[in-house]
Amino acid sequence: MAYKLQQEGRGKIHATLSKFPKSLQWWTWGSCASFLPLEAIDFVDNQHRERIQLIENEEVLLRLPVPPPRRRAVHLHPDGMRLFATQSEYADRLNDAIEAENQCTRQTRLLIDQISSQQGRLLSLEEEKKRQDLECSQLRALVQDLQRKGVEKLVGDVQAPVAAVVVMACNRADYLDRTIKSILTYQSPVASKYPLFISQDGPDPKVKSTALSYDHLTYMQHLDYEPVHTERPGEMIAYYKIARHYKWALDQLFYKHEFSRVIILEDDMEIAPDFFDFFEAGASLMDRDKSIMAISSWNDNGQKQFVHDPYVLYRSDFFPGLGWMLTRSTWDELSPKWPKAYPSSVVDWKSMDLSYLEEDKYVEHFADLVKKATPIQETNAFLKASNIKGDVRILYRDQQNFEQIASQFGIFEEWKDGVPRAAYKGVVVFRYQTPKRVFLVGPDSLGQLGIR
Repeated sequence: MAYKLQQEGRGKIHATLSKFPKSLQWWTWGSCASFLPLEAIDFVDNQHRERIQLIENEEVLLRLPVPPPRRRAVHLHPDGMRLFATQSEYADRLNDAIEAENQCTRQTRLLIDQISSQQGRLLSLEEEKKRQDLECSQLRALVQDLQRKGVEKLVGDVQAPVAAVVVMACNRADYLDRTIKSILTYQSPVASKYPLFISQDGPDPKVKSTALSYDHLTYMQHLDYEPVHTERPGEMIAYYKIARHYKWALDQLFYKHEFSRVIILEDDMEIAPDFFDFFEAGASLMDRDKSIMAISSWNDNGQKQFVHDPYVLYRSDFFPGLGWMLTRSTWDELSPKWPKAYPSSVVDWKSMDLSYLEEDKYVEHFADLVKKATPIQETNAFLKASNIKGDVRILYRDQQNFEQIASQFGIFEEWKDGVPRAAYKGVVVFRYQTPKRVFLVGPDSLGQLGIR
């Protein structure tokens, strides 16, 4: 049986005996083992002394003769037992530390292996990126080659939008259905140039169902539950709701859908066959003349008896509404100050020269027409105009006087914000007993037109 001794500053000493000793004794030998505990060495008796071997890592380093025992026998003291136990505990702790160090070494090697694997993966990804970059450069070269061969012409064949068309609806499903049918009749060939939207104010289910029954349009719904507070007694709440709806719809189309122009229609209108050509021609005119706020397809006095030449267009200081187009730049100006309520046969328009409507040219042209017209007094103006050949002009003093004259001819008498319907520089023009033109001229109109 072998025991090991752990002494500070020394290796492991093993002592081996061929026979188990019959008696115990203390012994010393030089400086190698001045004190050998019970747990550390085989015991030696006088009759069976063999040898002591110094062993490290299972290799015999030194064989020592057993020194002669001391003559005096010494018995083991209890304090020595405690010392032996402490030394054994230190030995166990050393073994645990060695095992922990080995475990740490294994984990370190594992981490090194993982890092090596990740480095390999990174190298692989870098190679993949280089390959994809090469493919992208090849594709770019191919696209450039196709463009040189005229593929860009195919892209150009797609029609860019001229303007979005929005129908403002609320609670008249039957009217809306009729309006949509009218629009789609003429919009289908130019659908990509005039995408159609329906904007409903409120929750009416029939209107929503009607709009959603059509595939070739986009439905929008404005739900406004905020209470309306009128600014003046007796005002209609409906006008406030209409103003809110218009602002919301135009913000959606200009800022969310990013159209450059929008055409606004009511839900009780039918369009003419030349409707879209008219607005396309008007769009290019608006691009050239920034003084034009809107293009309208509606004329308050456009009834048959007041019209001679259906190809003639007029500028107006009065906002006509009802089928009108405005631009994004104009809406950028109007949106922040939008009022809470309202301030209350096919023609090939695209081929026509509308340059006469540009402001400088139009003022000169319109002033010349007014100047050449025969002036008559307001008294019995209707009879006097009937008896004069050629154009006539009638001077009105104020709104009341204008309404009296307008009622004689049967045209619109209404004013808004101090402006008669369809007026330009205070002048309202219409045809009477075609082709005769009648100019109703305000008190300041001649001065604004530069007529002396």
